[in-house]
Amino acid sequence: MRHSIFYLLCLYCVYAVAQDQDPKLFSLDANVFYGTILEHNPDISHLITEHPSGLILSYNRKTFGFEEWESRYNYPDWGMSFVYQDMKNTYLGENYGLYAHYNFYFFKRHLQFRVAQGIAYNTNPYDKVDNFRNNAYGSDLLSSTYIMLNYKKENLFKGFGIQAGISVVHYSNANFKAPNTSTNTFAFNVGTNYVFDQDESPEFLPNDDQKSYKERIKYNLAFRSGINESDIIDTGRYPFYILSAYADKRLGRKSAVQLGADVFFSTFLKELIYFYSVAFPELNVSGDEDWKRVGVFVGHELFVNKMSVITQLGYYVYYPYDFEGQVYNRIGLKRYLGDKIFGAITLKSHGAKAEAVEFGIGIRL
Repeated sequence: MRHSIFYLLCLYCVYAVAQDQDPKLFSLDANVFYGTILEHNPDISHLITEHPSGLILSYNRKTFGFEEWESRYNYPDWGMSFVYQDMKNTYLGENYGLYAHYNFYFFKRHLQFRVAQGIAYNTNPYDKVDNFRNNAYGSDLLSSTYIMLNYKKENLFKGFGIQAGISVVHYSNANFKAPNTSTNTFAFNVGTNYVFDQDESPEFLPNDDQKSYKERIKYNLAFRSGINESDIIDTGRYPFYILSAYADKRLGRKSAVQLGADVFFSTFLKELIYFYSVAFPELNVSGDEDWKRVGVFVGHELFVNKMSVITQLGYYVYYPYDFEGQVYNRIGLKRYLGDKIFGAITLKSHGAKAEAVEFGIGIRL
């Protein structure tokens, strides 16, 4: 009898330990899509000839609440994607992309929203001799984002399920090299999914987090840099430097608001001013205009885990030379390296017109 009780206690302990460990379950899914290139700019109308099609293959790690952030966002998946897209246009060629993504779930986990960011390779970028009609892609390496909204059913038959929905795929080099008109594809997609070891799936762990997220106002300093080019082809790529200082106030577990200022040292703008002063005297550009800018901004930070998503809207208060308007915006990802230091990759633009991809590092005090 004592031996039986001992064995039962051992089995209970093994079961309890297993319940405390993430089983690391994952799924694979494949989607085919068919759509159209949206004419967001009349300059690419000659590139919209047929309906592009492609394939999206994905690996998805499932979450069950073993980490605090997972239950906060209704147990999302995270993973990697591969996207192949035939643009169905001789001048645009084909795109091959690798992405990191999150899947978020709604309506009893039947509605899935995916957001993905990555890099793509284009087979036929702009060339002033051989492919001058491709004014969308100035380089073979492109920054790419796609979003997908699916109605999804998992494990309909021995782990297999189906999904269908809509997707938007964006390609741009963010003015790393001109031209950069970019493309956006709106598509319908349908596919299948397979969940591995679905019988070992544990129950979702409830959120019992009692931690207070009230903080005093924090002060941030950031330095960003990169390389970009003006819209004038072959004017050259130049480095830029941005100094930022801002305060943020955390509102809860997920959000913080920001208020701050940027100082921009964009050397491409210095060269563009000189180019216009020499090549287009009718524009009345003297060449002595100050190319530096100062902006103030308000922003929001969405905390996920060690990652966060930042969005900012700014206005140039020092704006000696008119370039793309006085309102700018920034969106991107932040990764905390400990409690204070962070790295960031952000896209700065004026409306839908990208200016640069910024690589930054900062400190939150």
